[in-house]
Amino acid sequence: MELVIVLLILLIAVTIVAIKLNDGGLAFPFRKRTTLFTPVERQFLELLETSVGHQYRIICRVRLTDIIDVRKNTAKRTIRTALQRASGRSLDFVLCSKADMTPIVGIDLVHNKGDGYKTQRDWFVAGALDAARIPHLRIKVKSGYKSQDIRACIDAKLAPHRFKEPQKPIIAGTNNPDRKAPLTRPI
Repeated sequence: MELVIVLLILLIAVTIVAIKLNDGGLAFPFRKRTTLFTPVERQFLELLETSVGHQYRIICRVRLTDIIDVRKNTAKRTIRTALQRASGRSLDFVLCSKADMTPIVGIDLVHNKGDGYKTQRDWFVAGALDAARIPHLRIKVKSGYKSQDIRACIDAKLAPHRFKEPQKPIIAGTNNPDRKAPLTRPI
């Protein structure tokens, strides 16, 4: 009988110690952040909105896997490794078309100091965006940018992509491969 009482007291003591060491039964130990963006990111976002906000939608902190996809007929092993490498990568800003929200250009802020997280070029991100034909723009963090500077930088990056496809001629010529009639001169 005394053994049962001793075991019961020991069980109560272990329970009290476990409750004290526990986090109070809190399953979600989260709190609200005071700011969503760093001061540099917020300032750059305002600069982006004034320079291209009327033309594009600006999406912030976008995962790389949200804007690119794996090509069809790719081996399963290649898909798995590519998605694993891309899963932890993100872009600071993505400019999207207002009409259909397709990604137009990805923008990363580059920190000059060694304490920033994007001091060196991420070749995987650059290669993945290049393969998906999405221009990748890296802008150094510094004060004194004007909206015209950012606009010119974006336009310079988009210029090769805008003029890559040849436009159809206004008047169809004779070198049309879909033409069924023989190429002869009238008599």
